[in-house]
Amino acid sequence: MSRTAFIFPGQGSQYVGMGKDFYDTYEEARNVYRLAGEVSGLDMEALCFTENDRLNITEYTQIAMLATEVAVLKVLESKGVRADITAGLSLGEYGALAAADVMDLRDLFYIIRKRGIFMQEEYPKGGAMTAVLGLGSDQVEAICSRTEGIVTIANYNCPGQVVITGEERAVTEAAQALSDAGAKRCVPLRVSGPFHSQLLKGAGDKLERALQDICLRDPSIPYISNVDAIEVTEAAPVKTLLKNQVSHSVCWQQTIEKMIADGVDTFIEIGPGKTLSGFMKKISRDVRCLNIDKLGDLDKALEELGC
Repeated sequence: MSRTAFIFPGQGSQYVGMGKDFYDTYEEARNVYRLAGEVSGLDMEALCFTENDRLNITEYTQIAMLATEVAVLKVLESKGVRADITAGLSLGEYGALAAADVMDLRDLFYIIRKRGIFMQEEYPKGGAMTAVLGLGSDQVEAICSRTEGIVTIANYNCPGQVVITGEERAVTEAAQALSDAGAKRCVPLRVSGPFHSQLLKGAGDKLERALQDICLRDPSIPYISNVDAIEVTEAAPVKTLLKNQVSHSVCWQQTIEKMIADGVDTFIEIGPGKTLSGFMKKISRDVRCLNIDKLGDLDKALEELGC
């Protein structure tokens, strides 16, 4: 039996103008941006649609990305498209929470705004992240473990691609060792923090406290956690998973492989860019992956889905 998954990209896929065609065309999208602005106190239209210096700063990026993902999601749902399961990469996990109706959107935007601020403030020295291409994750893990200082894997993206994270000096030294070991490329990422490393554990602790008063519901469809690539079907573990996700590796390749093993044959990437669709091609070419970033993508997806 055919199964469909909604998947949501993470930080790094943002761009000026993302979501504007949906905003201009659909009231469902406008309502989402307006709610995000009301909750955050930010001018979401200016942040997402006009040239500015804030869109690539974590505390602003996260709510801008989530608002865009949810806006596209609500338009897609208004067309009658539904998923059987959902997941998101890093920040994108909050898009999956929206798709699974785990919390009210007002609470979701409140929490993502807090998360962005906590992560931005936790390690102001900066840290570093680097994408490593062409080596197996076991080899990357081994070299990181031998490197002095804090450097670990942040993301298991797809075969032959992981991201390392940690202290800038340690990440630089590990990247050189990985290049010497045969990595095709080691590409420093333009980020404002050592995301998904133990250096952000304090941000996770603050997020846990912010989540204490948030009411959660059992997911309407299962979602898969970044932390362990296991289906979540009850509200009980969600707050702990979200706390741990801030400083834990993102098991994205494992997440996709689990969904495929469980019968998912259609994936719909919802939100800016085509990053997850690119990863999908390296994980499996035996499944269908659609991408909805712009309005034209929506029309193509609806036609292909027979909606």
